[in-house]
Amino acid sequence: MNKVLDGILYNPTHEWAQIQGDVATFGITAFAASQLGTVVFVDLPALGAKVVQNKEFGAVESVKAASDLFAPLSGLVVAVNDDLVGDPEAINKDAFGAWMIKVKIAAPAELKNLLSPDQYRAVSK
Repeated sequence: MNKVLDGILYNPTHEWAQIQGDVATFGITAFAASQLGTVVFVDLPALGAKVVQNKEFGAVESVKAASDLFAPLSGLVVAVNDDLVGDPEAINKDAFGAWMIKVKIAAPAELKNLLSPDQYRAVSK
């Protein structure tokens, strides 16, 4: 069974966004981590980079495959989890604890394009 947390919004492409005020924290879901297998490399944007909803913001590589990461929301990168570069397997240990970037939300109206936990549960079976 896939772990889906309440209080978080989801991209259909298996990224999550936790909203706190005008900042969103992004990561990949437990479903995505389980599909990838052991993550061996993470490529994240630089501090200050702009990300655009549903456009690539980085990539993860595993022993099985490489996968692009798609931004759940548009905005400006205000924090990067550099610890993941040295310990990419943290994503496999705790996909929701291993956040990737934090973004100052540029277009709050984009929130309506994300899935609720229940909607995400339906698409990640």
